Formats: sequence, structure tokens, C-alpha cells
Amino acid sequence: MNGQNRSDIYPGLEVDIILKKDQRSGKLTRGIVKDLLTSSSFHSRGIKVRLEDGQVGRVAHIIDEE
Repeated sequence: MNGQNRSDIYPGLEVDIILKKDQRSGKLTRGIVKDLLTSSSFHSRGIKVRLEDGQVGRVAHIIDEE
């Protein structure tokens, strides 16, 4: 799943995000969502979140909990 819909993302969810400094390289950072920072229900580049470790970026992938 991609991270473009706010309704798919919630605190405690494991996600891969792209940090601002990694936008050119596309390097992903994995973590647990602490806060949702994007207020709109959809964002074409991904919903912006803060991870539990304090890093901020846009959700690239939602990790399936299966």
C-alpha cells in the first residue's frame, strides 16, 4: 500500500518514509508512526508523518502486518 491516503495511516503503524534529505536518492527509512502531520485526506507525494524516533518524512510504503 502507498501512503497517499490519510485514512490508511494511524499512530503505531509500521511504515517506510522518505526523509527530506533523501528525496533525491529515494532512500527509505523504516519506523513506527507517532503523529500525522498532513491534515488533508490525500497527498500525491505521501502523507507527512513523525516517527517515534522524531524523524519526519512522507510515507512511501505501509508495511503489511501479516
